[in-house]
Amino acid sequence: MHASMQNAAALIAARHGVAGVDVTAGGAGDNAEVNCAWADRRGFTSLKAVVTYTATLAAAATLTFAANLQDASDSSGAGADDYGPALPATVVATGPGGGGTVTGVVELDFDLSGTNRYVRLQVTPNLSAANTDVCEFGVTYILAGATENPVSGTLV
Repeated sequence: MHASMQNAAALIAARHGVAGVDVTAGGAGDNAEVNCAWADRRGFTSLKAVVTYTATLAAAATLTFAANLQDASDSSGAGADDYGPALPATVVATGPGGGGTVTGVVELDFDLSGTNRYVRLQVTPNLSAANTDVCEFGVTYILAGATENPVSGTLV
């Protein structure tokens, strides 16, 4: 086994994207794009965006996410531009028979070698059952492909 795989965690770094985004079907946040935080990707060539969610869905109702990555020249978003689509509108969860709570994770992978220094994810949640379903989601960035290792061991 390759030595770096025995301590792969020392080769990645996590960054905050967004937390606690509440969505109500047919209301607040539904089918509205959410801008996540800008992350400094200096020294990294790869990004995994991890979208975690919990949703209460009516039977057969759905939760759909769409997402794209933006890049910019500074942390205020100067010169922000869409880097490319990440996820076309895709159903990620369906309400169980009789309705209920579902949880899950969506992972999106990006090659950052052509981006500007700062990147962020934009996520659009969409609930299919008007006025009844709710969802909470968050995004964490995992940076990898560091030019200097190890990368862990510091608070950010």
